[in-house]
Amino acid sequence: MARLIKIQLLRRSSPLIVFLAVTSILSGCGGALYKVKPVVNLPPLADSAKSVTSGGLTLRVAPLLSDEQTQELFEANLPVSGLQPVRIELVYESGEPLELKRLKFVVRDGEGREWKYVSAKQATGRILKANGVYAYNPNSRKQFEKEFGSYEIDLKTPLTTGEHRRQGFLFFVTPDKRPVQQSQALTLIVERLPQPLEIKLN
Repeated sequence: MARLIKIQLLRRSSPLIVFLAVTSILSGCGGALYKVKPVVNLPPLADSAKSVTSGGLTLRVAPLLSDEQTQELFEANLPVSGLQPVRIELVYESGEPLELKRLKFVVRDGEGREWKYVSAKQATGRILKANGVYAYNPNSRKQFEKEFGSYEIDLKTPLTTGEHRRQGFLFFVTPDKRPVQQSQALTLIVERLPQPLEIKLN
């Protein structure tokens, strides 16, 4: 009888013990979920980078990153997560400030499918989901979002001739959210300009 009571007490306390154990583990994991390399270590775009110009705006793009290069920068394989990072530079030589938030950035593949642009915060959520990361310290996620987001190009602040140029990453998700195929022919398109800009990425 005493043994039966003891077993019942253990069973009743088991969820509490599990909860306390998980809480303890999560509270101890205060660092970032991924070790993102500081953005200051990013080299400038090469002079040979592809470019296209229209209406005083020049769009320059860097070669697409390999799986290994995304892991080196973000400690996460973005293409496997269905994300295609695109590093761009905008050079502005017109008069009035350019409202970048009004522009639409899209990627189209060789089959004519549109790849949706997502914010850096949405991209981090995609990375965690694709890698099955569900239990974590909320502060660790915020730190990861902050460090990852430092690579995102600022589209909220108007671009002026005083600043002249701005660079950073855009993130696109595959139409089916499956891993990126390196053999896919991709084109970046900037819409809502007097004349759309198009540039092949690979």
